[in-house]
Amino acid sequence: MSKPISDIKKEGAFYRKKLLLSMIIPGIFVFLMWLVKIIEVLFEIDLSRFGIYPLTANGLPGILFSPFIHADFTHLFNNSLPLFFLSIALFYFYSEVALKVFIWTYFLTGFLVWIAGRDAWHIGASGLVYGLASFLFFSGIMRRYFRLIALSLLIVFLYGSMVWGLFPGVYKNVSWESHMLGFFSGVVLSVWFRNQGPQQPVYEWLEEEDGESGGNGEGETGGKGEEENGGIREGEQRN
Repeated sequence: MSKPISDIKKEGAFYRKKLLLSMIIPGIFVFLMWLVKIIEVLFEIDLSRFGIYPLTANGLPGILFSPFIHADFTHLFNNSLPLFFLSIALFYFYSEVALKVFIWTYFLTGFLVWIAGRDAWHIGASGLVYGLASFLFFSGIMRRYFRLIALSLLIVFLYGSMVWGLFPGVYKNVSWESHMLGFFSGVVLSVWFRNQGPQQPVYEWLEEEDGESGGNGEGETGGKGEEENGGIREGEQRN
């Protein structure tokens, strides 16, 4: 039975509104990234010292600030597009847990880089990008929900080449530790939040079939019991 046109319009308006709301936090975040770089260029200052420098007190603030700091506009552009897209996907498909996942990915990745990174300044949002991509991929697979699995496959199609960034020496002047530890953070969070947010739906027709099969089974058991024992009480049949 087809839906009324009014219901289709309402449903379409709902999803458009949901998409727009999903763009707010990613849009603000990317805007701040560009604003920081523009300020850096206009005032001819270098904010790299606000990045992460592992195992030093001076490097601790970088856990908070490093994703907003980039070496140049190419570096910034290369992080902006995937971060914007992946964040929208997170807030649209995982709206119930999106903010928690985003914050945990942000700080967990930064903290792990501060613990295990090389002795160098680590800047940029690529660790966050890898964390979100990892979460979206593994979370969709673990939930076994076809829409989320489709999203996982889309992530592989669009960003599958990112896997090379996990290995040292592949790209020069790149914090592969941020990539690897961001990826690891995404895996951990996909397991941690696996029972929260969207889940594989249970369709009504499956429940009805289970109920009917269960009913038929009771009827057959009851019939056989009566034939063999000459009839028994209802309460005894259930035991």
